[in-house]
Amino acid sequence: MKKQTKIVLILAIGLVIAIIFLYPRMNWNNSVHVPSSTETKASAATSGSLLPVDVLEIKTERLENNLKVTGNVLPNESVELRPEISGLVESINFKEGQFVKKGTPLVYLNDDELSAQLDKLEFTKKLYEGQEKRQKQLLEREAISQEEYDVILNQYNTTLADIRLVKAQLDKMVIRAPFNGVLGLRRISEGSVIGSADVIANIVNIDPIKIEFSIPERYANQVTIGSSIQFSNNESQGMESGKVYAYEPIIDANTRTLKLRAISPNKDRKFLPGMFVGIQFNLDVEEEAILVPSEALIPELDGYKLYLANKEGLVMERKVSIGMRTERNVQITDGLKPGEFVLTTGVLQVKDGMKVKMNKIN
Repeated sequence: MKKQTKIVLILAIGLVIAIIFLYPRMNWNNSVHVPSSTETKASAATSGSLLPVDVLEIKTERLENNLKVTGNVLPNESVELRPEISGLVESINFKEGQFVKKGTPLVYLNDDELSAQLDKLEFTKKLYEGQEKRQKQLLEREAISQEEYDVILNQYNTTLADIRLVKAQLDKMVIRAPFNGVLGLRRISEGSVIGSADVIANIVNIDPIKIEFSIPERYANQVTIGSSIQFSNNESQGMESGKVYAYEPIIDANTRTLKLRAISPNKDRKFLPGMFVGIQFNLDVEEEAILVPSEALIPELDGYKLYLANKEGLVMERKVSIGMRTERNVQITDGLKPGEFVLTTGVLQVKDGMKVKMNKIN
């Protein structure tokens, strides 16, 4: 009985050892996961997904090469009114801020002495005029010599010259407007004696106005007479236009710039001399330019490149040459043609020959 118990115990221990040894293996085999067909397809789709990118179809468009600079407003004409000769101010014939036309009398100086001199010369002229006629008749009858006639003729001509001189001085006793313009503040009063150093008032013509500005010397060869500009200041609404009418024939050695002047109407007089204005100077216009966003362009040591995609989404690398730049775009002068698709996103992830998922943008 004891021997049977011993055999049973040995079998039980063997069974336990067998279970301990086999059970983990049976559990591992049963825990192996067999992928379903759906999961297999999902995994295959994930491993074969395409990189989504934005592409832009190339089209030609109008490109204006505008240079932004600052300038200042100048009057069309401007002078300080001064008398040519000294005199007593007899009357003032204008109001401050008044618009006057060219030739309008503004100030009268006392001309009593000159008027008296003119009267005296007129009497002398009549005297010599009569003597000259009589002497000429005597000369024709050979009653006097040519020398005697020449003396009286010279006296007559000298008197005529003196009359013209006095009349010229009388004209200077009236100060007139030299051009159409607006008068500034008056600096004299009636009864004051003024000379050539005294300023009567300023007169300016501000319709049209002139815009003076400078551009870097590298753009000097692109300047042409008649080039258009757009300008404005902080107080004005919208942009005003003007035309370049002249420029300096030399480059400023200190600033390395070229000075230009443009002219523009100013009928409502909202721009005054001395104002600063922001200017857009139109250097050039390209009617059929090819532009790409600046983020699509990749700089390299020997130039620039970008990536294209065909209709099937196949990526191609392309070397290009660039031209003008705007705030957002770059002009492509060589390497692109209308109708091609340029990648604007994902340019750092794609490679030549890679296939992508295209999203066309306008």
